[in-house]
Amino acid sequence: MRFLTSVLLLSTALAQSGPRVQLSHTTESLRGVSVVSRQVAWASGTHGTYLRTIDSGITWTPTQVPGAEALDFRGVVAFSADEAFLMSSGLGDQARIYHTADAGKSWQLQFTSPNPKGFFDSIAFWDPKHGVVVGDPLPDNSGKLTFEVLLTDDGQNWHAVPSSALPVAIQGEGSFAASNTCIAILNSPAEVVAPASSPAVAEASRLRSDVWFATGGPVARVLHSPDRGHTWEVFDTPIWHGRDSTGIFSIAFRDPLHGVIAGGDYKHPNDDGDNLAFTDDGGKHWTLSPLHPQAFFSSVVYDRSVNAAALRQQAEEQAAEAKGKKVRVKPVAPQRLFIVGQDFIFDFRPPSNPERISAKKSWGMQFNAASPYPEGGALIVGPKGSIAYLP
Repeated sequence: MRFLTSVLLLSTALAQSGPRVQLSHTTESLRGVSVVSRQVAWASGTHGTYLRTIDSGITWTPTQVPGAEALDFRGVVAFSADEAFLMSSGLGDQARIYHTADAGKSWQLQFTSPNPKGFFDSIAFWDPKHGVVVGDPLPDNSGKLTFEVLLTDDGQNWHAVPSSALPVAIQGEGSFAASNTCIAILNSPAEVVAPASSPAVAEASRLRSDVWFATGGPVARVLHSPDRGHTWEVFDTPIWHGRDSTGIFSIAFRDPLHGVIAGGDYKHPNDDGDNLAFTDDGGKHWTLSPLHPQAFFSSVVYDRSVNAAALRQQAEEQAAEAKGKKVRVKPVAPQRLFIVGQDFIFDFRPPSNPERISAKKSWGMQFNAASPYPEGGALIVGPKGSIAYLP
């Protein structure tokens, strides 16, 4: 299979439609990224660092959370230019959750792991009041080993899902804090067919409660809850596993049935393997991608614009069928994905071959994580303050 290759160039030398490198003004390793709009985005990384742009990436401002200089912020979830949550990964009291409502002028420490072996892997939110954090497995009083899952129902206080509600973890199994994408949740489908302020969106958002998270190590599994953590089911996957450095590193869903998992071996990032798989039944069964050669993938996200167009088309067809009508709708590609490798990004529109976008080797640019724009495209972050925009 032959891949097309593009080279990332500085934004001043790019055509309007090409990918752009943005100046982050930091050399910290970045693993968290959260796009709010075309203008507003946040990123996070080592040494308590977070970054924010409010001008479409023309200016990024790196800052440290006071008292958090020793923390590694692997996850950030932002809702506006003012409001964001940060999650740090580290053992014990280095696993924390912070919140700001004033663009970082002040930060509230909401939660610190009380367990010296606690380690947070990923954070996600349905809306500013309802969020979830997944951490590595911990033994309960009976010795049962289960993943740590925290929930908030008010955007301020966090409580643990009882271990009795969670499937037993396999010895050595864990999740990966590589890109803050080992958790997947769904935004309301109504967002693509109704105004953001409509009652339909509010109701659909309230009802949307699916959460998936992915694991690695001796197994590569997907755990799913249809009711925000009250009940769980677990499914095996064919993703490469067996070592502590292998498994699923990222999971994403474009609707309740269709999703993707990506991973591999981060210690051998250039090795081909079974590192990419898809589901069409909500995660119960996974089919390996025929794409080869592959490599280690740390993050995968769906293009939100393409996904929204496909969902809109589906809604129009269903509405017409309900009225006994037949409509001619211009076909819409059902999916576009951005798959992040160590030193490249796949712009993937199945069933076509992906476009491979690589950084110029002399720049030393690499990648960790991605977040999609509502209007299409994605923001990519990585080591040494790397930030790139793909339209």
